[in-house]
Amino acid sequence: MRLISSSRAVLGYIAALWLVGCGSVNIVSTPIENIDTLPLKVTALTEAQQRTWGHADLLTDTIPGMSVNKAYTDILGNKKGARVIVAVLDSGIDFTHEDLDGVMWTNKGEKPGNGKDDDGNGYVDDVHGYNFLGDSYYEQQEFARMLRLGLGDEATRAKAREELNKEYKKYSDNKRAYVSSKDQTEQIHKIVKEADLAIQKHLGKETYTKEEVGAIETTDPSLSRSASIIQQMYSYGESIPEVLALMQADIDRFQEGILYFSERLDYHLNVNFEGRTAVGDNPYDITDADYGDGNPKNKVAEESHGTHVAGIIAAERNNGIGMNGVANNVAIMSVRVVPNGDEYDKDVALGIRYAVDNGASIINASFGKSFSPNAEWVYEAIKYAAENDVLIVHAAGNDGKDLDDPMNANYPKDHINEKEYTNNLLSVGALNEKYGAEMVASFSNYGAKNVDVFAPGGAIYSTVPDNEYKSQGGTSMAAPAVSGVAALIRSQFPNLSASEVKEIIMASGLSSKTKVVLSGDPS
Repeated sequence: MRLISSSRAVLGYIAALWLVGCGSVNIVSTPIENIDTLPLKVTALTEAQQRTWGHADLLTDTIPGMSVNKAYTDILGNKKGARVIVAVLDSGIDFTHEDLDGVMWTNKGEKPGNGKDDDGNGYVDDVHGYNFLGDSYYEQQEFARMLRLGLGDEATRAKAREELNKEYKKYSDNKRAYVSSKDQTEQIHKIVKEADLAIQKHLGKETYTKEEVGAIETTDPSLSRSASIIQQMYSYGESIPEVLALMQADIDRFQEGILYFSERLDYHLNVNFEGRTAVGDNPYDITDADYGDGNPKNKVAEESHGTHVAGIIAAERNNGIGMNGVANNVAIMSVRVVPNGDEYDKDVALGIRYAVDNGASIINASFGKSFSPNAEWVYEAIKYAAENDVLIVHAAGNDGKDLDDPMNANYPKDHINEKEYTNNLLSVGALNEKYGAEMVASFSNYGAKNVDVFAPGGAIYSTVPDNEYKSQGGTSMAAPAVSGVAALIRSQFPNLSASEVKEIIMASGLSSKTKVVLSGDPS
C-alpha cells in the first residue's frame, strides 16, 4: 500500500509481471519516473477497451490496467512455466463454460460419479473440487443469523441488531422507490404508446417524423393531446420507437432492482429464514465435517459470481472466443463455500484446508462479511495455508470504508487486535478504468495498513454461466486479477514462497501522489 499526499487518499497499482530472472529475481517496478506527469485519458473507452481495460498499460494506453498484454508481449512470450493450481473459494463455477472447460483442475485420483472416495482424501467424487453447501443457495447475512440463534455477547448482538435495522430500512426504502418509479414509468409508457398508435392511425403509417406530427391540424382534442405528447417525447430520442424502448429498458431495470431488494429482504435480512436445512450439518460444529458433495458447479444461472471470478484469473487465452484470463497456465479448483448471502466460517475454514491439502498454491477469496462468530476457525486455516506455502488473495470489500478503523471489520483478515498473525494474505481494493482522482472505485474499502494493493475492479468483463459473458464490478473482481498475477509469478518462478510473491506484488505496484476520491466523497 502506498500513502499519498492526502491521508484520505491511498493508492497502489498492480503492475503486471515486471520480473526478469537470471539466476535471481529482480523487480523492475516501473520504467516511469513520475506517473503523475502522464496525460490523463479524456476520451471514453471504446467497447473493446471497456472489455479489456484491466489488461491495459498505463504508459501506452493511459488506462490504469495491470500491463498484462505488455507482460506477455515483452516478457513472457510463449513461456508457460509450471502449471499452478488456483482454488476459487466462491459460489459454484460453471466448469462446462466454453472459456473455462480447458482450465479446470481435475482430481486424477477420483473416479467421477461412483459415490466413492477413490483417492482417500476424505471427499467423495471431488473431481473438480468440492461443494460445502450441498443443495443450499440462499442464506442470511451473518448478523441476521446471529440474532436468530443468539450468538455472540450482548454488545455484539446489539451491534448486529443495529446493522440489521439499518440495512432493512435501506433496502425497504429502495424497494419502495423502485416500485414507485416502475409504476410511474409504466403509466407514461402506456400513455405514449396510445398516443403513438393514434398518430399512426391518423397519418396512415407506422413510422413518421417529428415534422409530420408538428404539421397535424385538428379540432379533435384527443388527437391534439396525442400529438402534443409525441412532440414532447422527441426531446428524449430521435424516434418514438427509440423512446419507448428506452422506457421499457428503465422498466426492466426497475423490475430487476425490485427483485434484488426483495431477495435481500426475504432472505439475507430475514431473521426467521433458515437456509442451512438442505445441507444437514451443524454449521457451528467444526468437527461435523461429513457433509456437502463433489459437485461444486453453480446451482442456477444466477449463481454467476464464482464463474466470473474464475474467468478473470484463467479464461483460456487467445482461443478466439470470449475474453482472456490473466494467467496462461492455471488449473482452477472450484470450492463452493459462498451462498447467496453470507458464508459460514466453518465452510471457509474447511474450504481453505481442502484447497491446501489438494495442491492449491493460491486461494482466491472474493467474499467477506462484517461479523464472524467463529473467526478463529478461519484464522487457523489461514495459518495452515501459510505453513504449507499457500497465498490467499482476499477482496477488501465494497462498503467504501477505511479498514484501518477497528470499527470497520471485514472478515477474514490477517490481523487480530491490530497485530498481524500471518504474512500470506493479500487484501485487494478496486480501481476504476479512469486514471486520476476518480480511479479508486467509490465502493471499494481502503486502508493504509489493511488494504495492500488496488487492482482493476470496476466493470470487469468476464465469464458467466451458460457460455455467456458479462461486466461486473467489485473488489471481488479486483482480487482474482491479483490472483492471476500471483499465478503468473508462481508459474515462472516456482521456487518463490507465498510471502515472497506477496512482497513482489506489493513492491511492483505503481505509486502516485495524486489525491484520489475515496468512498465517492470528494471532500
